[in-house]
Amino acid sequence: MVAQEEKLNRFPKLMLGFFSMLFAGIIYAWSILKSPLVDEFGWNPSELAFNFTLSLCFFCIGGVFASFIIKVIKLRLTVMLAGVLTAAGFILTAANTGSLTSLYFSYGFMCGLGVGMAYNTVISSINAWYPDKKGVSSGVMMMGFGLSTLIFGNIANLLINMDGFGWRNTYIALGIAIGAVLIATSFLISTPGPDTKFPEAGKKAGNEPGIGRDFTVIEMVKRMSFWKFFVFHMLLGAVGSSVISFAMDLSMTVGAGESLAAFLVGVLAVCNGLGRILTGLIFDSLGRKRTLFLAAVTNITASAALLLAVSMVSLPIGIIGLCMAGLGYGSNPTMCAGFTMEFYGRQNFNQNFGVMILILIPSSFFATLSNYLLQATGSYQPAFLLLLGTAVAQEVLTVQQLCGLALVLAGVVLGRPTRAGRLVGSRTPLRSALDERPARESSTCNPL
Repeated sequence: MVAQEEKLNRFPKLMLGFFSMLFAGIIYAWSILKSPLVDEFGWNPSELAFNFTLSLCFFCIGGVFASFIIKVIKLRLTVMLAGVLTAAGFILTAANTGSLTSLYFSYGFMCGLGVGMAYNTVISSINAWYPDKKGVSSGVMMMGFGLSTLIFGNIANLLINMDGFGWRNTYIALGIAIGAVLIATSFLISTPGPDTKFPEAGKKAGNEPGIGRDFTVIEMVKRMSFWKFFVFHMLLGAVGSSVISFAMDLSMTVGAGESLAAFLVGVLAVCNGLGRILTGLIFDSLGRKRTLFLAAVTNITASAALLLAVSMVSLPIGIIGLCMAGLGYGSNPTMCAGFTMEFYGRQNFNQNFGVMILILIPSSFFATLSNYLLQATGSYQPAFLLLLGTAVAQEVLTVQQLCGLALVLAGVVLGRPTRAGRLVGSRTPLRSALDERPARESSTCNPL
C-alpha cells in the first residue's frame, strides 16, 4: 500500500521540481540583469560576458560538488546550502561599488555554484520518481528553468527601471525570493524508497535500448560513448550560450526597441523552456538518435538565420533565429539527463549527471569568444560565422551515423547487403570505438 501511494503521489513532487527550477533559472536572464551594470560602472561587453561564462562554469562545478557532498550532508541540507549561496550571491552583487573582481565572486562564483547545486540535486532527486518517463520528467523541470527568464527576467527589468527601486533593490529581492524558495524546497524534497513500485517504461517505436547496467563516474568517463556525446553537446551548447549572453543587444541591433528587445529575451527563454519539454517527449517516443539529429538541425538553422538577420538588419529573421536558438539550447540539458540515465544507469545518476553537465564549461567559453569577436570587429557576423561552423561540425557527428543506418536499411530493402552496409555493420576500428560495448549489449547502443 505504501508503494502504491508513493507512486500515485509523485506528480506533486514533479511540480515541486518545476517551481524550484523556475526560480533558480533567473541566472539565464543575464542579458537583462547586466544592463544597469553597464550604465552604473561602464563595464564593456567582454568583461560582462566573462562573468556569464564564470557563472556557467561554477554552475557545472556546483552540480559535481553537490553530487558528492549529498552523501555526507544529505539531500535537504544540500538544497538548503544551495539556496543560501544563491541568495548571498545576489545580495553581495547588489552591494558592488564598481569592482569586477567582486562581481565575478558574488555572481559568477556564488550564484553560479548555488544554482548548479540546486539544479543537479533537485533534478536528479525528482527524476528518481520517474524512471519510466525520464525524458518528460527532465523536460518539465528544465522547462521551468528556461521559463524563468521570461517571467522573472521581465519582472526584474520593470523593477530596475522603476523610480525609487533600482537595480540594487532588484538584485536583493531576487536573492531573497530564490533563497526562500530553495530553502522551502529543502524541507519538501525526498527520494523514493527501495520498495516503491513504478510503471514499466513503454516500448515505443524508435527507442533504442540502453546498456543495461550501472556505471560509476570513473567507468563512464573511460567509455568512448561518453566523450563523443560530450563533444556533440559542447558544440550544441555553444550557439545557445552565446546568444543568451547578448540576446538583448542583438535584438536591438536588428531593429527592436528597448522594450521589445527585453520581450524577445523572454521569447528566447520560452523557446528554451519549450525545447526542454519537447525534447523530453521526442526522446521518449523517437529515441536518442533522432532527437540528436533534430537538435543539430535546429542549431544550424538558428546560426544561419541570425547570421542572415544581422547581415540584412532584419527583425523578423532575427526573431526566427532567436526562437530556433532557444529550442536548440533547450534540448541540451534534457538529452544530458535522459542519455545519462539510459546509458549509465540510475544507481550513480547524481554523480554521473553532475559530470555530464560539465559540458557547459567549454560551451560557455564560446560566449566569451563571441563577445570578444563582437567587440574587436564591431559586428556580429564573425561571431555567427564561428557559431555556424560549430553547428555544422555538430551535425557531422550525427549525419555520419544516419547515413550508415540508411545504407543498412537499403540493403535490407534490396534483399542483400550493400558494400557500404557491410562496412557499417563490420567491426572496423572506428565502429568498434563508437560502440565500445560489453558482449551483452545491443548493437544499437551507439549513442549517436
